[in-house]
Amino acid sequence: MVDRADVSIPEITAFEAVAQTGSFTKAAEALGTGKSNVGKIVQRLEERLDTRLFQRTTRAVRLTEDGETYLQAVQLALGGLREAERELAARRNEVVGRVRLDLPASFGRLLFPTFATLRRRYPKLTLELAFSDKMSDPTADGWDIVVRIGELPTDSDMTVRKLCETRFGLYASPDYLAGRGMVHAVGDLSSHDAVLFRGTSGRLRPWALNENGRIRSVLPEPAIIVEDGQALIEALSNGLGVSQLLDRIAQPHVEAGRLQHVLPGADVDGLPVHAIIPLGQKMATKTRAVLNQLAEDLQHDTR
Repeated sequence: MVDRADVSIPEITAFEAVAQTGSFTKAAEALGTGKSNVGKIVQRLEERLDTRLFQRTTRAVRLTEDGETYLQAVQLALGGLREAERELAARRNEVVGRVRLDLPASFGRLLFPTFATLRRRYPKLTLELAFSDKMSDPTADGWDIVVRIGELPTDSDMTVRKLCETRFGLYASPDYLAGRGMVHAVGDLSSHDAVLFRGTSGRLRPWALNENGRIRSVLPEPAIIVEDGQALIEALSNGLGVSQLLDRIAQPHVEAGRLQHVLPGADVDGLPVHAIIPLGQKMATKTRAVLNQLAEDLQHDTR
């Protein structure tokens, strides 16, 4: 078995040049080196393969039978490498290949229209999607783009782009409100079932509420606690109580009649949405196309 280290690209390139030109002199000119250097390189290759690849005379250089066999293999191998180089060069200017995204559990599902746009626009693009509320390291975990909501840890290995702003509001299902009554003031919340979210820090997330122009932090006694953004949506849709959601996450469910906006006057500014990208390398064309489409769609979403 020939070890990978035994394969010498300079030897193969020199051999191919001599075979194509039929001359060590012309091969040297094509390679930008000296005739004697080409001769030595080919000689080393012959010694390594333990066979003569060329018949040398004062008038011509011709391939031996073994040389012809080796040339076929060399042209096949170099052809594959050159084709791969052309494909890689094309990819630098064309949106083609796979982009891996890690997205928030519930917010990420709002982005399927954007992904549909990307697929229509770039049919050679493959999107690999994961949905999680846990912070990921794009470099260590192999993600091209990580989308997260809220404040981000300072990390020199990340570059960050803000995608959009959000607002927090209170929401519940119409059936729940029909049975338990409407919420007319912040004080009314004490008589309602609260569905709270436990963040990755392990702490329950309090509600920030606007009460008569003042922002209050309220941590009600929970009836339900969840650790997954999608589970929070489903708990509210199934009439398990009231909770605070980002407007962009809640709006599709409001439009579908599954949720109702409660006490809109208590809404407050929410958390920014960021895209996190590995730092220290030129961003691939395919990754930039996905990132730009995400930013464009989210910034033009007036909901």
